[in-house]
Amino acid sequence: MPVPLFGGGEVNVTIPERSGTAFRLKTGDTLVVVDPRGCQVADLLAFNADDMDEVISSGRTLDYAETIRLTAGHKLYSNRSRVMLDITDDTVGVHDFLLTPCSYDTFHHFYPDLPPHRGCFGNLAAALEPYGVTPDRIPVAFNCFMNVPVDGTTGRLSVLPPISKAGDTITFRAAMDLVIGLTACSAPASNGGSFKPIEYRIEPA
Repeated sequence: MPVPLFGGGEVNVTIPERSGTAFRLKTGDTLVVVDPRGCQVADLLAFNADDMDEVISSGRTLDYAETIRLTAGHKLYSNRSRVMLDITDDTVGVHDFLLTPCSYDTFHHFYPDLPPHRGCFGNLAAALEPYGVTPDRIPVAFNCFMNVPVDGTTGRLSVLPPISKAGDTITFRAAMDLVIGLTACSAPASNGGSFKPIEYRIEPA
């Protein structure tokens, strides 16, 4: 798909509810992910634009951060232990890098009484297909604004509504040339029971 072009002003691109997109991000460029209405998750993937086998890694990132609470000042690493993205600003401070993108299968598991949806997994697969990414190459995404507390005693995970408010943002700087996949999440529990768009903008280096 075509890469959005930006002039001197701040132009936000809208990702409609329950959909996704993919685009290139050059080294040094800044990506601002915006929750325009509040309480909406955005799944984010990053691939090395010069070698799509190098991809964002939850495991490597959490190893090096030594925390699951990733925010400004943290780095997102690849499966090759190289920095892909620096988080440079964050007005929320609560995101998730544990849970996999929702899919037909997870909808059947968690929402058996609701119509199934291909979810963020299917939306990412469709958006990244032109870049040569097959479904089996889609890893755990960095889930912007997703609220997944962990019980310190039992280890049990919960999915609660995001704490993000209208206009909240998380900002990343690219440490290499990247292909980004980004969604407006489709899972009811992740988004407080409603589906809303996500916006983003690219600020050139």
